[in-house]
Amino acid sequence: MVKLTRIYTRGGDKGETSLGDGARVAKHDPRVAAYGTVDEANATIGLARLHTQGELDEILARTQNDLFDLGADLCRPEGGDGGRAPLRVSEAQVLRLEAEIDEINAGLEPLESFLLPGGTPAAAALHLARTVARRAEREITALAEAETVNPQAVRYINRLSDLLFVLARHANDGGAQDVLWEPGANR
Repeated sequence: MVKLTRIYTRGGDKGETSLGDGARVAKHDPRVAAYGTVDEANATIGLARLHTQGELDEILARTQNDLFDLGADLCRPEGGDGGRAPLRVSEAQVLRLEAEIDEINAGLEPLESFLLPGGTPAAAALHLARTVARRAEREITALAEAETVNPQAVRYINRLSDLLFVLARHANDGGAQDVLWEPGANR
């Protein structure tokens, strides 16, 4: 477990930070940007949880914990063990997301239009979290082009945006309060 006794270390005062294996990199390094955006997605889910309860909140709580796992995975480059086995996102975590997507989506009416982010406060917040997760996915896949990244991490972030989409619809009274796109409506 992590024990934080000091919040500031001054180690980043010159624009560098440490990865999980101890390597020093620029704070704008693609790996740091990827796990930083995962952290941002986690924070937006935290905001969404202010408007949720029950099963929806439980799914989001599990997801927030998984996102810390994902951040830990991304901050430890493959092969850089730093003296201990790195935490990696597993296939089981991806499969759990898929099962949750399937279960929630089964109770929703099929879409006949694209959606505008909105509806209930929970749905609007989940749509925001979805867009941040998509940005994290772009950063993780860009990192994966340059360095080795756990393939399950890429699969997980891809499924996460899908989960957040169906959860937003679920939070919109099962889709009844979805805000539909009307192509060309304001020409």
